[in-house]
Amino acid sequence: MSVDPSSIPNFGGRPPQSGQSGQSGQQGQQQGQPKKPVGPILPDQELVKRLLDQMKLKYVVDKEGDLVAPWEQFRTYFMFRGEKQQRIFSVRTFYDRQHTIEDKARLLETVNDWNRRTLWPKVYTHTHDDGSVRLIGEAQLLIGMGVALDQFISSTVSWVRASIEFDKWLVETLGLAKDADSAEEGTDSGEAGAEAADTGAAEGTAGDDGSSLDKGDADETGDGDKGPRAD
Repeated sequence: MSVDPSSIPNFGGRPPQSGQSGQSGQQGQQQGQPKKPVGPILPDQELVKRLLDQMKLKYVVDKEGDLVAPWEQFRTYFMFRGEKQQRIFSVRTFYDRQHTIEDKARLLETVNDWNRRTLWPKVYTHTHDDGSVRLIGEAQLLIGMGVALDQFISSTVSWVRASIEFDKWLVETLGLAKDADSAEEGTDSGEAGAEAADTGAAEGTAGDDGSSLDKGDADETGDGDKGPRAD
């Protein structure tokens, strides 16, 4: 399972200089094979769309212009924030499973365990005005100075897989049996799509012990509020 970086158009990569394409470039064009970007690229939303298409993941664009991929129990947003050298690519997951304020201490202990044992996503709680508690997970990459295409693909694929795995892990850890079937269904469909993406990237970001990575949750009506921080 792999995403071939050369099959993704050069969105933001350095264009070839005039007169330097050479015979090898002409041969590549004759064979109909897109050239892999040389040097760092500046990823944008079109690149993310192409990657999600190759992963066979459904997505929509929300009212704020961000890409969002919905699952049964959570939604993952792909967002670009900041300007110039401070430009950031963020993958943030809002888990729609609602918890009570009485559950918060247990949730904090649980996500602390996850955060301690995994690289990403870092998961935190968000308490709503009505007292309900949901989880949010996120991972970020500074892209303002440019990043390698392989690195961007590897990171994005791994973060998506991690967001799926966290939900499954949470169900198992907290014994949320009533949600296990729906969580498993979301995991199967998401992992099938991710397997159309970069295997080496995904495996490279998971721990040797098989630990995964993932994200968090928020209110179904809170799509416009994608910026709450940890409590």
